[in-house]
Amino acid sequence: MRAKITYFALAAVLVVYFFLAGSRGYFLIREGTVLTVTFGVAVLVLPAIGIWFLWQTTQFARKADALSAKLEAEGGLPVDELVRTPSGRIDRDSADEVFARRRAETEDAPDDWRSWFRLAIAYYDARDTPRARKAMQRAIALHEGR
Repeated sequence: MRAKITYFALAAVLVVYFFLAGSRGYFLIREGTVLTVTFGVAVLVLPAIGIWFLWQTTQFARKADALSAKLEAEGGLPVDELVRTPSGRIDRDSADEVFARRRAETEDAPDDWRSWFRLAIAYYDARDTPRARKAMQRAIALHEGR
């Protein structure tokens, strides 16, 4: 829950920033000179990219959360069997062991979104966030029939 609150607070701050930057771009364009119009358009590009990125990230999080809820309802969420250090961090060897099992499970059922979801969690536990995101995107695509 804390992560959701943080996410929405940061998203709200970004929306305010997009509004402020966009209004400055609009005012520059209204000046009407070649230089200010050029700068105004350049200033408007950044909020447009930011809004697109925020939208994509929000959709990804929403879809991943929906898959998590569905998998939990089915009783298919992976059990936390990772060994942790006294400080609470995940032991690397333990994460690698679980990852190897999840990878084998995914290789056995490459068209099952559930195995890709569990693989994404294993990637995340192994501290490989880019691959975790790609595996989660694959799980979402399989669930949606793409």
